[in-house]
Amino acid sequence: MASAIDAPNPARLRELAAEIRARIIETSHKTQTPHLGSCLSCVDILVAIYYGVLRIDPAQPRAADRDRFILSKGHGAPALFQVLALKGFYPESMLDTYGEDGSLFAEHPPTPDKLAGIEAATGSLGHGFPMGLGMALAARIRGEDYHVYALLSDGECNEGSIWEGAMFAAAQKLDRVTIVVDFNKWQATGRSAEVMALDPLAEKWRAFGWDAVEVDGHDVEAVLGALTRPHSGKPRAIIAHTVKGKGVSFMEDDNNWHYRIPSADEVVAAKRELGVAA
Repeated sequence: MASAIDAPNPARLRELAAEIRARIIETSHKTQTPHLGSCLSCVDILVAIYYGVLRIDPAQPRAADRDRFILSKGHGAPALFQVLALKGFYPESMLDTYGEDGSLFAEHPPTPDKLAGIEAATGSLGHGFPMGLGMALAARIRGEDYHVYALLSDGECNEGSIWEGAMFAAAQKLDRVTIVVDFNKWQATGRSAEVMALDPLAEKWRAFGWDAVEVDGHDVEAVLGALTRPHSGKPRAIIAHTVKGKGVSFMEDDNNWHYRIPSADEVVAAKRELGVAA
């Protein structure tokens, strides 16, 4: 059976977010894993979902009635791996193999049969979200009541498959679907608004038939409030305004950290800013 979620403690969730950010940065240095800025921007969202709303028992990660979470922005996997370990989906010691030949931990999630807590191997942007919609439709057909959550990037919203899926979900009234867009305003090669005309993003989702709201993606309480607000009968979109590289002053809003790897000294400095012992 899927486990119920206890009332979250916002202060504790903020502490967890800082710890997870420190782990991601340290792992990036150790394993030479990129996409650091993109991982740091979505940490608070992942914490809110996994510690606030997602009904899933780590001891029974394939239970039929579990809620599903799809990391559609698959390059955020280094953040998800840390959250799953802290939640007990697998021993934290497994992360010691990160980046080694044959390891399950790399730049993107592996297939679901390889690692507990993973619902889909993602990385090709625009693919994870439609898979989540398929899961939601399957739940309706089978008379099951689990909820599907998906985390998208703003650059991912350039993909036509996202908007085709958005129209499909609205037509099917898939009200057991919630997506969160990690709107950090950057893509791999430039500002999101300079690459494609995304704004006004929330209004676009509303025009496609979704119940859409905007929140500060680093305010865990605000994200939790958006995730738990009453259902409207429509699929739900949360546009979470975030900062790429959030939590470390010399990484914030600097797109070089999409690929750059931190040095040992930068790891120490970052952990100091996050208030986590080096």
